[in-house]
Amino acid sequence: MRSKYLLAVLAFMFFQNTTEAQTATDYKVVKIFHIASPGGWDYISVNNHKVYASHGTQVNILDENSGDSVGVIPNTTGVHGIAFDNELGRGYTSNGRLNNVTVFDLKTNAIIAQIATTGDNPDAIMYEPFTRTIITNNGHGKNLSFIDPQKNKVIHTVALDGKPEEAVANGKGKLFVNLEDKSEIAVVDLKTFKVTGVWPLAPGESPSGLTIDTKTNRLFSTCSDNKLLIVLDANNGKIVAKLPMGDGVDGVAFDSNKKLIFTPNGREGTISVYQEKSANEYVSLGMIKTKPGARTITIDKNTGTLFLPTANFEPADPKNPQARPKMIPGTFQILVVGR
Repeated sequence: MRSKYLLAVLAFMFFQNTTEAQTATDYKVVKIFHIASPGGWDYISVNNHKVYASHGTQVNILDENSGDSVGVIPNTTGVHGIAFDNELGRGYTSNGRLNNVTVFDLKTNAIIAQIATTGDNPDAIMYEPFTRTIITNNGHGKNLSFIDPQKNKVIHTVALDGKPEEAVANGKGKLFVNLEDKSEIAVVDLKTFKVTGVWPLAPGESPSGLTIDTKTNRLFSTCSDNKLLIVLDANNGKIVAKLPMGDGVDGVAFDSNKKLIFTPNGREGTISVYQEKSANEYVSLGMIKTKPGARTITIDKNTGTLFLPTANFEPADPKNPQARPKMIPGTFQILVVGR
């Protein structure tokens, strides 16, 4: 009886794992939300059933399910990203060309304040729960600004030895920052606001997207120049995996429930998908078809739905095939990817 029971359990586990592997990339573009206004884009975020899309001089806010417009945050010239302090009920945009952060009310979308950053070109932006601050990665300033959301002012600045692209925190007092021009990750102690280490990403080059699995203590950094997803141990910076991905990646998303990592390959119009089997084992699950230009990404952590901004483009110039194709005005859109 025991041996038969054991065999039944093993068979069930094998079937379950096999089925999961076969259906894990059963994703597709299920909806497209169209936004007719002009302008380029960068990051995209989801919060409380709303999609926030950076879009040139404004942030477009859409209903996550219908795609209907539910608001606009204006005067955010060169906007890169959007962050949220849900406890205070406020949102924050990093305005790269204005060198400031717009603070707005999450219920009414009314502008509350604009805060000057301590470095030029604030790019990625995040809410950090350990310090309860808003952090901007100031690309040209090569530093981080820490904003107290209660006072609406910068309370700390951390200098870096490179251009910060994106940052993630472990929730326990450590911040990890991709240094794009150095191909390194800087480690910041959030108790002292000091850089305590710098970890090389080689052979990875030009890191852009960064995310973390706080349960396995693994960092996932997308190195776009040589199309590698580098996985590091967040305890010591040791590289544990070097995973090939597609071309034109500028972001990354992690589904902590399904243990799936998604890299948006903007030049190819695909998403590479990996499953984290364990802290040191990663299995490719293939590609999801999207559209060219979809290079940044976010995930609704509750539903697992992915959102990627892109547009339609003019045909490539045959005399200069490496040049970025021109966006067709009025075709900005959000791809909704799910099962």
